[in-house]
Amino acid sequence: MIYSKRTFKFTLKPVVCAATLFVFGGLYAQDVDLISTTASSRWETPKRFLKKNKDNVTADIVVYTDSVLQEIDGIGGAFNELGWDALNALPKAASQQVFNDLFSEEGLNFSMCRIPLGASDYALSYYSSNDVAEDFEMRDFNIDRDRYILIPYIKEALKVNPDLQIWASPWSPPAWMKVNEHYAMRSGDFENAKAGNKMNPGAEIKNNATAFKMQEGYLKAYALYFSKFVQAYKKAGVPLFAIMPQNEIAFQPNWPSCTWRPEDMAYFINGFLGPQFESDNLDTEIWLGTVNSGDPDYVKTILEDKKEANYIKGVGFQWGGAKAIPTVHETFPDMKLMQTENKCGEHENDWTSVQRSWKDLVHYFNNGAGSYMYWNMVLDETGSSAWGWPQNSMVVIDKNTKKVTYTDEFYLFKHVSHFVQPGDHYLKSSSGNHHLAFLLKDGRVMVLVNNPEPTTQTLNFKIGTESFGVTVAATSINTIVLNK
Repeated sequence: MIYSKRTFKFTLKPVVCAATLFVFGGLYAQDVDLISTTASSRWETPKRFLKKNKDNVTADIVVYTDSVLQEIDGIGGAFNELGWDALNALPKAASQQVFNDLFSEEGLNFSMCRIPLGASDYALSYYSSNDVAEDFEMRDFNIDRDRYILIPYIKEALKVNPDLQIWASPWSPPAWMKVNEHYAMRSGDFENAKAGNKMNPGAEIKNNATAFKMQEGYLKAYALYFSKFVQAYKKAGVPLFAIMPQNEIAFQPNWPSCTWRPEDMAYFINGFLGPQFESDNLDTEIWLGTVNSGDPDYVKTILEDKKEANYIKGVGFQWGGAKAIPTVHETFPDMKLMQTENKCGEHENDWTSVQRSWKDLVHYFNNGAGSYMYWNMVLDETGSSAWGWPQNSMVVIDKNTKKVTYTDEFYLFKHVSHFVQPGDHYLKSSSGNHHLAFLLKDGRVMVLVNNPEPTTQTLNFKIGTESFGVTVAATSINTIVLNK
């Protein structure tokens, strides 16, 4: 779609109430809602927060309600095997509460999530949907493992939100399709991961050379592999709205991964994947991603292939890809964009994680992203991947005590996704790194505000024709909703 500016007219709704109404220069007190979260007080609704602006006061935050930017496609997180393993440690009622808190309208109200196509770094072990070497016709393709782990996980979420959109990406092709015939790209430990793999060091691929076997037979087989996956998931009751051909397309870790040169990825999508989806009459979209290269030329090389453009419906970025998205958005303003993996942290699960995630939220929405994905929604008390890297999650489940903990990042994302849903729009606002503004489908304006200061702040707003002040708590995340 074209992200054009459109003008929306706001009309004041008549209010009938027996109680006394407090008026601030034409604005009724009940027309503004505030929800606030700090590290010690979550999802609170202060009784007194609205301040009357003095004459000629300068607004700290201006929201231009007639400048409507990109449409929101969805906000959510990732389903992974270790998350389902943690949830299965809980009694059924406690597990159901977690699903309600993530996917119901009263909870985070997540509207879009990703799944791995085969093993991710948060799988229980290496696997793909066809580990039979040289099965070019995909006769042994199956999703049998997913039927017992990922699909039940997803279906529990779909029971709460049947409209949840799901997309998939592989961390690695089946190992027999790779040059080094291994799921990983390097051997041994990686950074702070304590568990290595048994790869022969001679099989390592440490540069960004294409690790996929680029012979035609393998390319055809891999395109068929994607098509069969989409069809099998749909038959299992989990339709996929999109796939991205490769997670972190320029990264060589010791867990499932595969690098691709941009020319080779373009060749695969243009000559094999796109035509296979067309031949099989699939309506699942093909997006380019997930792009972790900070060089915008990586994306431009692929998107500027004229034959390619008909197949790619969007581009997903994560980690280093944040550096590329401003140029890509400017160069291809009609292309849908997504942040595909929130930075995962080091299992600190505290307010420092909120500030890191806040920075990325602002960067991506300000550069055209219409969807945003957290990484692991649920993990156990260790937060550890199968390869030993302990990371953050929104929900922490202690498998021994059965205690469920909701982290600070859970509430940060609730401040966004509880309100912002597909079909809403991002709004232009004054410059600054501590606010985001959205136009909701029902005409309300929602402003998300970060107060990183250790003191209470009073912020002056101008939203369309309305002006008012709001007092926000020290070191807090705040959702302000103008209800007219």
